[in-house]
Amino acid sequence: MDEQMTADERRGAGGTSGGVPTFLLGVGMASAGAYLLTSRVMVHTGGWRIWGYSGFGMALIPLLLGIGMLFFDGRSLLGKLLTFIGVVIIFAAIISNMDIYFAQTSLFATLMMLALLAGGIGLVLRSLRPQ
Repeated sequence: MDEQMTADERRGAGGTSGGVPTFLLGVGMASAGAYLLTSRVMVHTGGWRIWGYSGFGMALIPLLLGIGMLFFDGRSLLGKLLTFIGVVIIFAAIISNMDIYFAQTSLFATLMMLALLAGGIGLVLRSLRPQ
């Protein structure tokens, strides 16, 4: 029993014999790199137009019909389907109308962000492997 306890005590990150300090350093590096990289990304959206008219109201029709059907009968399969389709249409419209730009950054800063992110992911994966 004592041998089993010592083997369990030696378990590291992910239940392997990898190191917890290596895992924590990797998570810290990957988090810092991801934060620095995403803080340089600018996102904005334009108007959603279909044939020259705002199409957002048309996307609400299946969502509102589905919600109304669910209030009438909570087990309505058609109501659930219409609600799901309405939500998918709205999310797809929001994502498809986004413009994503990477703000002007020096090459050195960009390389440091990517190195932190890639190095952190590498350390996390290394800590999950038995040593």
